[in-house]
Amino acid sequence: MKFSPYPLFLSAFLLPLALFSQTPFPDLAPVFKDDVIPRIDILIPPDSLDIMLESGNEQSNYHWHGTFLFDNGTMKDTVENIGFRLRGNTSRYADKKSFKVSFNTYETGRQWEGLEKLNLNGEHNDPTVARSKICWDLLRSMKVPASRSNHVDLYINGDFYGLYINVEHVDDEFVQLRFGNDEGNLYKCTYPADLVYKGANPNLYKETFNGRRAYELTTNEDVDDYSDLAHFIDVLNNTPIAQLPCELEKVFEVDNYLKALAFDVLSGNWDGPVYNKNNFYLYHNQATGKFEYIPYDLDNTLGIDWLGQDWEDRDIYDWSPNDPRPLYDRILAVSDYRDRFSYYMDQFMDEIFAESALFPYIETMRDMITPSAEDDPYRPLDWGFTTDDFFNSYEEELPFFQTPIGLKPYITERRNSALQQLDLNNIEPILSGVGNNHPSALQDISIFAYAEDDGSLVSVEACYQLNGQNLSCVEMFDDGLHADGLPGDGIYGAVIPALNQQAEVDYYVQATDNSGKESRQPVCGTKKIFIGNASVPLVLNELMASNTGIITDEAGEYDDWIEIFSLSDVPVFLGNYHLSDNEADPTKWPMPDIWIQPGQYLLFWADEDQEQGELHTNFKLSADGEFVGIFAGSAENYALIDGISFGQLDIDAAFGRLPNGTGPFQAVYPTPGAINQAPDAVEDLDQSSRQLKVFPNPFSDVLTLEWELTGQTKADLVLRNVLGTAVLERKAEGLSSTLIISGLPAGTYIVEVLFPTGQRLIKKVSLIH
Repeated sequence: MKFSPYPLFLSAFLLPLALFSQTPFPDLAPVFKDDVIPRIDILIPPDSLDIMLESGNEQSNYHWHGTFLFDNGTMKDTVENIGFRLRGNTSRYADKKSFKVSFNTYETGRQWEGLEKLNLNGEHNDPTVARSKICWDLLRSMKVPASRSNHVDLYINGDFYGLYINVEHVDDEFVQLRFGNDEGNLYKCTYPADLVYKGANPNLYKETFNGRRAYELTTNEDVDDYSDLAHFIDVLNNTPIAQLPCELEKVFEVDNYLKALAFDVLSGNWDGPVYNKNNFYLYHNQATGKFEYIPYDLDNTLGIDWLGQDWEDRDIYDWSPNDPRPLYDRILAVSDYRDRFSYYMDQFMDEIFAESALFPYIETMRDMITPSAEDDPYRPLDWGFTTDDFFNSYEEELPFFQTPIGLKPYITERRNSALQQLDLNNIEPILSGVGNNHPSALQDISIFAYAEDDGSLVSVEACYQLNGQNLSCVEMFDDGLHADGLPGDGIYGAVIPALNQQAEVDYYVQATDNSGKESRQPVCGTKKIFIGNASVPLVLNELMASNTGIITDEAGEYDDWIEIFSLSDVPVFLGNYHLSDNEADPTKWPMPDIWIQPGQYLLFWADEDQEQGELHTNFKLSADGEFVGIFAGSAENYALIDGISFGQLDIDAAFGRLPNGTGPFQAVYPTPGAINQAPDAVEDLDQSSRQLKVFPNPFSDVLTLEWELTGQTKADLVLRNVLGTAVLERKAEGLSSTLIISGLPAGTYIVEVLFPTGQRLIKKVSLIH
């Protein structure tokens, strides 16, 4: 493989990690650890709690100030100045309330463990206190992007409020983690969100019901543009069935929805979109241009019923009511989609939705939550649930309107009836996750896709055209040697040798199984790769995706940052280039019209706050890991100049190149705007702070430095601004020095003491006027 003269470590063989490095099914992490029951305490002024719970305030969304404490046995943490309020619909009027915890209401941009909010659901209608947790776990097993969850014990002001289910909130952090971007429109769809076509005017879909929009835009609210939703609904409703796969798959992730549909039917999720036109999210994924379906609110499942229907026996192919449900009706009208839905139903009932798989798991969960359920003082208040009801509800129906069948009997009867109704046909090969790298002219082209079949695959191929010329097809492999991930993981890859020229490549992936069935992705048309040729000596040198105490920007905020470094021996004009955290969107953030000098470091603040200055990007970095890259302009076909896909980073953890500017990325000591150092090459920041004394701090015009390093009596002193630029340099002898400061603006600075041995002491200081 050939590389350009400057370092580019996003090689072809790492690209599947770039595509699949988004985490649709992230680890549970400490917050959602579910083999124990964590304790959550909320401390809130008693008068605030009284007002929040007072009759007549059920619909209030005011966030009351409080303190949040978390303890799962291995992690304890406290977060002050949180917001706390009621949440839900009918649960607002229940005796056992549901609550929302907000970490960013009173401290904008703050996250706790990568989360801005938590939903604490009381499950007041479910005597098992388990159904929704089971459903969230089922979705995870079925590979449908959905919320993480666990049981928790909730205490408010020291009083036990009962056993709750902690459910991950669907917001920009949720979609960033699962899809690698959060700039798209995220719609919360609640009753009566039937996705029926109302007309071409996007504003028609801003209809309200009971004072809220059925399609509520929860991101990009200031723009309030529903054009993408209107177009999706138009395609879904008005495309002839014969052309629906071609057109719908351009705007909607159909395969994930078919899995979610199988879940809805198996779990009896009647309060979702298919039956009750309710409770789902749609996210416009900016990496693919497609809408992603995200399930929401799963308490009315697994036998809970308010409509008098036998969900355990309902026909799996006639599950919607009589009025239009285009998402269900029109998709299943496509024979290939119907067959794939049947395939997923059969697969799930064989591997996941079966007594042998579910019952031991359910019984383990029941045994774990029993002490908390028995002690829950609020669980009996709404329906009079007793301890016997708790145990019996797993095995049989209870004498309550909503519990006509027990949890385990529902699973047995639903599976048995679905197996009888199932109409299985041989399916076409399923292709998903089709993607490619973003190479320069000197780099190999990598194409990859996930493929599966109900039989066996005979061939998977990538077919491509160079600049509209003859079509060529190359075999794709799942052997770990062709940009395809690990051997046997279902990810197929092909590597096309570097073209050594600028070009446009159109391609698709096709597969054939042992029964002769064929499929291709995209269903119609092609995907496009722009091959650029940009030999610009700019590199991503260091980044920090969770900056809480290392360096502030001009506004005094601790924002994520990206450092670039120029390896050029001449100035480089940055106005022709772009930064992006989305490989499919290389022009996401145009760099400002400024020059970077030879050997200069330049910091960009990844804070989604462009109003703060020209060095502030329109995206943030995710501490859970993502891609970031420098891209050329249109003249070079937006070639990737330098990029990195990084994994999860801890708070205040820096990730940079060693050796500086040329080496691979690894954990480094935080040095924004300065040469990178290995963690063991400099003193720890706390130790450094102890060895380097600066006073006064804050200072106005005179700053005194004293240091303690045995045998070190000569040093270079450097004062850097928040951009990493050296604004003052001095040489010093002895163990102290005084700097006279004039002509500098107030703000945060970094003072460095550099010794001939390579050791360095560093400290933040604040200049005031």
